[in-house]
Amino acid sequence: MAEDPYKVLGVPRDAPDEEIRRTYRKLAKELHPDVNPGNRGAAEERFKKVSAAYDIIGDPVKRRQYDHGEIDANGEPRRTRAHAGAGPFGGRAGAGRGDESGFGDVFSDLFGGRFRWGETDGPLGSRGRDVRYTLEIDFLEAAAGTKKRVTMPDGGTLDITIPEGVSDGQVLRLRGKGSPAARGGEAGDALVEIKVRPHPQFKRDGEDIALELPITIDEAVLGAKVEVPTVTGRVQLTIPKGTSSGRVFRLKGKGVRNATAGHTGDQLVTVRIVLPDAVDEKLAYFMSEWRQAHRYNPGRS
Repeated sequence: MAEDPYKVLGVPRDAPDEEIRRTYRKLAKELHPDVNPGNRGAAEERFKKVSAAYDIIGDPVKRRQYDHGEIDANGEPRRTRAHAGAGPFGGRAGAGRGDESGFGDVFSDLFGGRFRWGETDGPLGSRGRDVRYTLEIDFLEAAAGTKKRVTMPDGGTLDITIPEGVSDGQVLRLRGKGSPAARGGEAGDALVEIKVRPHPQFKRDGEDIALELPITIDEAVLGAKVEVPTVTGRVQLTIPKGTSSGRVFRLKGKGVRNATAGHTGDQLVTVRIVLPDAVDEKLAYFMSEWRQAHRYNPGRS
């Protein structure tokens, strides 16, 4: 039989919801397996008990049912007859975690948004709850695809294959990787929301990649072959003679791969002429002489 959840968390029975939430946050942060590598087994076992206790009294609906004797410390109904206005198992149906005291908010706060735990209840006895995560990855990992392993609150691990071309905010559904169902039903799913960290050079626009490339004044005037970074490696770009700042070059097929559509975007390279840190006398004299004989209007009114 599970212990009294109030005793597990160390809070009085009349504790306000915020005190229960605050106590759980403190214990969860101390006991999470990731921060107890030297005492993982004991911390994991204690973490499970604390999480199970918070599952009962951290949810206002379940807490009220527990206080009224409708469910026990395991969340199982004490009575076989349904109550008026409740679900078919003494009011457990529909007792979700959508409120502000749910696991999702707690783990988002504790681990800086890198890892978020949340669940949505399905009908009791039909299938397990879906588990929600937020996973941050690098820009290049999103473009090329990667594999990640995350540690779940119960100490288990989840291996996630990130497909190439995944976009910021996209949700990946892993069938059967959520919470197991009560009474042998189908397990829920794991819903993984991808957050892509920005890149210092690349910007994404759909399947295309945008890049601003600095070039020297002599490269712009005389033309040159310059190396350009792409999401798949460096390539050479030919800069024609007389290239102006703002000109855009398109590198076909150097964007993001859309596996579903079977299409790869392009990379759009915008050049920007950068003068040397110090303009020496020779360059200044040359440009002065050149200006006298080659005045032109660049489009200014």
